[in-house]
Amino acid sequence: MKKFIPLILAAIALPLLASDFPEGSPKFASSLKQVTQAAEKSGKPVILVFSAVWCPPCQMMKKEVYPSAEVKALQDKFEWAYIDVEEESNAAAAMKYGVQGIPHIQFLSKNGKDLGNQVGGTSPSDFASTLEKVLKKAGS
Repeated sequence: MKKFIPLILAAIALPLLASDFPEGSPKFASSLKQVTQAAEKSGKPVILVFSAVWCPPCQMMKKEVYPSAEVKALQDKFEWAYIDVEEESNAAAAMKYGVQGIPHIQFLSKNGKDLGNQVGGTSPSDFASTLEKVLKKAGS
């Protein structure tokens, strides 16, 4: 039994640790509906981050890229949503945007028009460059 206690604790702690966003992270909505409503009001393009707690590249992006100085400079130009692909309520959104690998980051205009996507992890500077390109596509 003593051998299983660390495994049980890890199984409980990992999702809890993975769900916390580091200081400096964007304010994430948790559903497609929430973020699209926010975008309609604000007029900002949307970033949908499809992710899971068990995905190492997803957690690296969460801890190192989204709160980075390079990305922080662009955070308020977008509406953000962090969508857990393991939650059944997010299955339709994942299917709609063809999510097959994660992290899958989908970019949308304020009206929901597809502005492209990125699959896989990347560096803060490369992600900031991608965000700049998305802003140009969105007409901001």
